[in-house]
Amino acid sequence: MSDVTKTVQKWHASFKKGTDFDSWGQLVEAIDEYQILARQLQKEVQSSNSHDFTEEQKCTQSQEDFKLEDLKKLEPIIKNILTYNKDFPFDVQPVPLRKILAPGEEENLELEEELDAGTGAGSTPSFPSRVPGTLLPRLPSEPGMTLLTLTIEKIGLKDAGQCIDPYITVSVKDLNGIDLNPVQDTPVATRKEDTYIHFSVDVEIQKHVEKLPKGAAIFFEFKHYKPKKRFTSTKCFAFMEMDEIKPGPIVIELYKKPTDFKRKKLNLLTKKPLYLHLNQTLHKD
Repeated sequence: MSDVTKTVQKWHASFKKGTDFDSWGQLVEAIDEYQILARQLQKEVQSSNSHDFTEEQKCTQSQEDFKLEDLKKLEPIIKNILTYNKDFPFDVQPVPLRKILAPGEEENLELEEELDAGTGAGSTPSFPSRVPGTLLPRLPSEPGMTLLTLTIEKIGLKDAGQCIDPYITVSVKDLNGIDLNPVQDTPVATRKEDTYIHFSVDVEIQKHVEKLPKGAAIFFEFKHYKPKKRFTSTKCFAFMEMDEIKPGPIVIELYKKPTDFKRKKLNLLTKKPLYLHLNQTLHKD
């Protein structure tokens, strides 16, 4: 069986699992499964190195709301995408691709926009981006070594209800701001309540605690989409240092952007009691 056939079978299984949950009324589980499939499909579409599918087989369109009966019409397309040559079963609208900015790039772009506004110059273009939801599995255990699972419970923000497609980027940096682990993005949060955005997602730190160097820190960058500027922006960040790693809940302060991975120029986001709420679980073999 070819790799592309295996990929299509994986997509079909994920789609079927999601519609089954949907049919049973398990909406949270259905949304999770749909988001997993959507990220897999979008990653394939946006990959410049992808030659497994023709442009006709790729679909870069979507819409905000689908009925379950409409979704089920997609099953034969996903299952037989390599040979499917019929019309799409219902109309969809194109979704603009989003740009996710590197640290510091956002501030430069916003400055350019202010200058453009003063001179009447052009607008910000739309670019392809990576897709949120890149969490990694837990590492294999090692005798005498400790693994850390961080559960991101919720984040408190005064304008929580206005944040579009919010997610958190988690990274582990040394004192010089150099990555010690692969960077991970949470899926987009699905619930907002008062001044809180709820994630309830586990992030597996990709290095044993004993192997993290002195002075390292775990960073959490809260990101959201700005439709007027058409890019994903970092709103604020938080971090945990090594002496804060201990089992149980923890709340950590939020700081203004840009993210300072060297922790030298820190400015609190707000004086209000709004924090990032985490829970730590330590696994020792």
